[in-house]
Amino acid sequence: MATIPKTLQERGNRDHETSSSQSKQMRSRGLLLPILPKPTNLAAQIRQRSHLSGKSGQDAADPARAAALLAERDWFARLNSEFAAAVQRLGPRFVVRALLAAAPEPLLCVRLYVWASRFGRHVARDRSVRRALGDALWRRGPVVLSAALVAEVKGCGCEVSEELLCALVESWGRLGLAHYAHEVFVQMPRLGLRPSTAVYNAVIAASVRAGAVDAAYLRFQQMPADGCQPDCFTYNTLVHGVCRRGIIDEALRLVRQMEGRGIEPNVFTYTMLVDGFCNAGRAEDAVGLLGKMKHKGVAPSEATYRTLVHGAFRCLGRDRAYKMLTGWLESDPSLHSSACHTLLYCLLKNDMAKEAVELVKKMGNRGYLLESTTFGILISGAVKCLELSEVCELVDGFIKKGGNLGFDMYIMIIKSLLSCKDFPKAKKYLHQMVLTGLLSSVASYNMVIDCLAKAGEIERAMEIVKGMQEAGFLPNLVTFNTLISGYSKLGNVHGGKAVLKMLMEHGFMPDIITFTSLIDGLCHAHQLDDAFDCFNEMSEWGVKPNVQTYNVLIRAFCSAGHVNKAIDLLSKMKMDGITPDRYSFNAPILSFCRMRKIDRARQLFNVMTRLGVPPDSYTYNTLIKALCDVRRVGEAKEILLAMESSGCIVANQHTYWPVVGALTKMSRFNEAGELMNKSHRRNAHLGSSSNLRVRSRNLVKTVNV
Repeated sequence: MATIPKTLQERGNRDHETSSSQSKQMRSRGLLLPILPKPTNLAAQIRQRSHLSGKSGQDAADPARAAALLAERDWFARLNSEFAAAVQRLGPRFVVRALLAAAPEPLLCVRLYVWASRFGRHVARDRSVRRALGDALWRRGPVVLSAALVAEVKGCGCEVSEELLCALVESWGRLGLAHYAHEVFVQMPRLGLRPSTAVYNAVIAASVRAGAVDAAYLRFQQMPADGCQPDCFTYNTLVHGVCRRGIIDEALRLVRQMEGRGIEPNVFTYTMLVDGFCNAGRAEDAVGLLGKMKHKGVAPSEATYRTLVHGAFRCLGRDRAYKMLTGWLESDPSLHSSACHTLLYCLLKNDMAKEAVELVKKMGNRGYLLESTTFGILISGAVKCLELSEVCELVDGFIKKGGNLGFDMYIMIIKSLLSCKDFPKAKKYLHQMVLTGLLSSVASYNMVIDCLAKAGEIERAMEIVKGMQEAGFLPNLVTFNTLISGYSKLGNVHGGKAVLKMLMEHGFMPDIITFTSLIDGLCHAHQLDDAFDCFNEMSEWGVKPNVQTYNVLIRAFCSAGHVNKAIDLLSKMKMDGITPDRYSFNAPILSFCRMRKIDRARQLFNVMTRLGVPPDSYTYNTLIKALCDVRRVGEAKEILLAMESSGCIVANQHTYWPVVGALTKMSRFNEAGELMNKSHRRNAHLGSSSNLRVRSRNLVKTVNV
């Protein structure tokens, strides 16, 4: 009897709530919106976190301490007292760290920025400072420019600066509040500010971001009246707005206008024009624009090439886009790696692995070698549609040219070769893995052993274990469990017991995976009594069976015709506090249906739903077919309706066909036709309706004859 030896000892032993609250447009005698609520309890939490920092001799330049002071009434004076020297010494770096500490409360970030701006424009205009402030205003905003906020700033002897206003306007645009940005803009004189090109740019960009291109044009036309001249950023923003809508002629007019003003378009301008041409369905013109860039001495960026490739696939379709883009790449004397990588990505995304391989070969002929990551993506697509010999040829060529395959890529190729029983080639790549140092840990060896075990090459997996030990790596419990599982799938109980002995000799205790694999092996060998004895002995070693352990036995008992024993195990599962899953029920339901004990199957189905275990398509299809076979079509239709009502499983032709066939045999053609039409409507996107229609017509003709 194959049980666990008794000499074993007992074995030893896991929101931020971003509500971008919409600002209400309230006009008051002050500025536009009401006073903001006082800082939330989060500010108190900041104070609590940094309470010790002011009394325990910590570094005075503690950003958390600064963030906590911002929540105090006399925040301005206390910051001056404790941190003025730190800002003068550390500059923008300290301000950024303090902004990040105060980020959950954006009003505190505004206070900090107002205070830090006093130390020079190099702080106020620092990119990292502006980025940290902008992120806080956007992610936790909006912060509105209320009369109370303006009064607070002026009460500290400061002013609402142009830089602060631009940061606020940018955040309003990102939050879709461009209308508010315009309303604040017209009241700038009350803040002591005059419109400037920078402020106009912020308002125009906010409008374009929010989709209000017309409002952006209105501000653009007002710039000369305020003595402001548009710059490259102004035109690029407007070009972006119209190109996003595909209004390419207007974008070209803007570019001509900016050139007429002596403003040269830059790479961002041309990238947006490429996107505009593609949005307008003029991908060929987008390619021609690259030639103009070259003539103007503007080098395309990676974003330019990505925009072109994605845009071509979007507006031309995959086949035309591939033909056009490969023609462009072949005619261009310089090979653009960004364009090639993006094209490869789009080809693989659109199930065009053969075309992707052709592209790689053409690139290789021009002396270009893909990086390992990109080549790995290519191979993952190629193994699905190419002959393995072609894939291996591609891999060998990549290695010969100096490319380095990653561990996952080797494993993928080895799995594919093992599935085709091509062990010599698999062994060759295993040898290469050793030579390149990829088999450098127990975990890496275990993955190779798992590949071999799942492919049924268990003896070769044992050879890897020997090589693993010779290389100085000791197998662990995962190694032994993998081997036991491999032997069990083959029904080789003797081999599994031999590995179990090795497991114990290495000082390991069998766990739930060990026991489940052994039980599975005994079931495959049709030694059900021994399997059940092994199951009962689990508790002696402190191992509690799980749902997978029960499912192995339930499936084995059902396959052997002992359905009642399987039902007893189901009851024991519930008594042991283990919730059955759908696989626990499917095997006995199928057995009852095969035995024509439909009522027992339905009872079990009802128990399943009562316990909250969702049936899968296998459960439904089994019951529906069994009911139709005994002409209980009404009950079958009830089950079908329940399946559709669940919303989790889509009924397909295999579900409808038994009911349609049974109704047709019973000469209930109208009902069969109605059900077919329903099936066609629900499953048209699966492409199965035409097949079902043909089969039903044939059956109707047969019955009528």
